[in-house]
Amino acid sequence: MDIREIMKVLPHRPPFLLIDRILSCVPGEKVVALKNVTYNEEFFRGHYPEYPVMPGVLIVEALAQAGGYGILCMPENKDKTPFFGGMNNVKFRKQVVPGDTLRLEVTIEKLRRSFGKGKGMAYVGEDLVCEAELTFMLG
Repeated sequence: MDIREIMKVLPHRPPFLLIDRILSCVPGEKVVALKNVTYNEEFFRGHYPEYPVMPGVLIVEALAQAGGYGILCMPENKDKTPFFGGMNNVKFRKQVVPGDTLRLEVTIEKLRRSFGKGKGMAYVGEDLVCEAELTFMLG
């Protein structure tokens, strides 16, 4: 799915939409998405202009948006809004810099009516750059 299809499902909009493409999606189970990291991103103006590094919290947010896509594309969740419920065991392993392409893989481990948990892994190439356990609620 390209950006137009993504925006039909996710409520996020630029500059806070952090997913550029969905490579695969099994609704309610697993999503693989891409984020192209470019120097034109607003956050690089202040983080850090001399040594641009994508903020870790935005990598986790990109994972959450990918997981949100996998939940919101289910017919019963259409037009709901995903919210963070929590994040655990977040680990940053490498820096993400302009020119990188983040591959975001999120597996939904538990899903109830308005609550769920997932495991997110972000890669640049074959290198794991971030992993996190994500908890979310649907509003």
